This record gives sequence, structure tokens and C-alpha cells, in this order.
Amino acid sequence: MTSTPIELPLDVATKARLARGERAAERSASKNTKRRLTSRGATIAALIIAVLWTVPTFGLFISSVRPGVLVQTTGWWTIFQNWGFTFQNYGDVLKAGNSQLNLAGAFINSLAITIPATAFPLVIASLAAYAFAWIDFKGKSWLFIAVFALQIVPLQMALVPLLSLFSRGLNVGGVQLFGSLGSSDGSYAQVWIAHTIFALPLAIFLLHNFIAEIPNEVIEAARVDGAGHGQIFFRIVLPLTMPAIASFAIFQFLWVWNDLLVALIFASGDAAPMTKLLAEITGSRGQDWNLLTAGAFISILVPLVVFFALQRFFVRGLLAGSTKG
Repeated sequence: MTSTPIELPLDVATKARLARGERAAERSASKNTKRRLTSRGATIAALIIAVLWTVPTFGLFISSVRPGVLVQTTGWWTIFQNWGFTFQNYGDVLKAGNSQLNLAGAFINSLAITIPATAFPLVIASLAAYAFAWIDFKGKSWLFIAVFALQIVPLQMALVPLLSLFSRGLNVGGVQLFGSLGSSDGSYAQVWIAHTIFALPLAIFLLHNFIAEIPNEVIEAARVDGAGHGQIFFRIVLPLTMPAIASFAIFQFLWVWNDLLVALIFASGDAAPMTKLLAEITGSRGQDWNLLTAGAFISILVPLVVFFALQRFFVRGLLAGSTKG
């Protein structure tokens, strides 16, 4: 007894063949991309770049564990000729600073500034990007163009208006969000707001492009099942957008952690981050720059940990959409 094959409707069969064709095309494009990235020339170039980046970092570490006298008189590459190791530089640099703050406290300040200044723009930008991509409202296109255009506004142009705002302070509902810049206790809020404002245009633009690529069928299926915008965002869009969010989080974290300009203007008193303290501990004539090597090496440890922890998301975020024509 033979079973009669069931013929699928033409539209369903066509969709199935198209889906298989798309998957095959994506696999082929992925293989071609991998082949180009793993060619001999790309490998040699990657090794050269790795060496050029690693040698200065290695030299910085060697200098940070040498006595100050040797650091000031000989180069790090003479370590085998002028032997000597010490961790005193690290102990001294953590205690170094000004009358209000030392580098150990500034390290805590950097964490207290960088983590919220990375999280706030990502939360706001992801919500705004979803709204621009999947919610229809009047003036959406013009508003998105305005947000995109804000990327060309130089950072320096916003410093004076923000400085004026922060110097007056802002009181909302009887709650003082931040006070005078001249206050001795400093304020994290003004630095968070400044970094959030500067990061939002690029964050919204990048996340919007990623969210807009989510297949319309997925969103429509969720709507048919009765899901609202909140459920669609948190259960569908947010998990799918995580590679892009992690990629931008790395960039934003590194930018805020290494920032000096915003810190010099808005971070005062005992709220100053490491970058501000590192610029002060070298001495009036740079005679204590051996401490700077230890301080600089301490400052790069956290970004390295963040990058390696989110590396797989970072690569996925950069390659997202690269296999689609």
C-alpha cells in the first residue's frame, strides 16, 4: 500500500523553498566572509596590529614594576641590563592625589560614573529606537532626522549651556538633583546627564537600524497573539537586540571611562574620576611620571575585563546583517 504524497499549497511551498534558499545563501555568504577574514593576508595584518598594540602595553607594565630611579633614567627595554622589580609604584599611586581625593577613591568614582553613564543612554536609546522602528506617530520621520542630525553637533558646543545649567542647579518637585559646580562634595548626577545627552543620538541611530531589521512577521505574530508594545519590546525585541546593545555598551563604557574633558568640567571635588587624578599626580614638572605608569595600567584593567566579558556579543553586533544583501 503506497501513500499518496500530500501536495502543499503553492504559496506555502514557495515560501518554504524561499526560506531554504535564504538560509543557504546566508550560509554561503557567511562562509565567504569567514574565508576572507581568515585569509593569510588578514592573519598577517592582525598579527602586526596585535604586536603594535601589545608592545607599548607590555612596556607600560614593565615600567610600572620598576623602581622610580630606573624608570626616570633608563628605558623599559633595558630591564635585563638594569635589573629591578618593585610594586611600590602601585602602592604610592593609590595613595597619591590631592587634598580631597586619592587615586583609590577616584577609581571608585570612575566606576560610579561609568556604569550609570553607560546604562542610562542604553535604556533610553533602546526604547526610543523601538518607538522609531515599530510605532507610528505623527512627525516620526522628521524627529528621527533631527536625532540623527544631532550627531554632527560638536561636544564642545554643549559644554557652556550645560555648565550654566549645572551651576544654577535643578530642583524638581522639591528634590535637588544637582547643585553648584563649585560645591566641595561634587556630584555624579551632572556627569551622568552630560554623558547621557552626548551618547543618545548615536545610540538611537545604531539601535534603530538593528531593531528595524527584525522581520515584520515576528512583530505581527506577537500582535496577533495580543502582545502590547511593552511585551513585544521586553520579550522579543530586547533579546534579539542584545548583541547591538552590548556592542554600543563597550564603546560607551570605554568612552566614559577614558574621558577627561567632561570630567574636568563637570566632575568636581571628591567626585573626580581617575583620568582627572592621573593628570595631577605627575608633579608640577612631570618628575613623578613613574607613578603615572602604574596608574595608567590600573586604569586599563577594567576596560579590558569589560571587553573580554562582552567580546562574543561585540563580534555578533558588528557582523549583524553582514550576510544579507
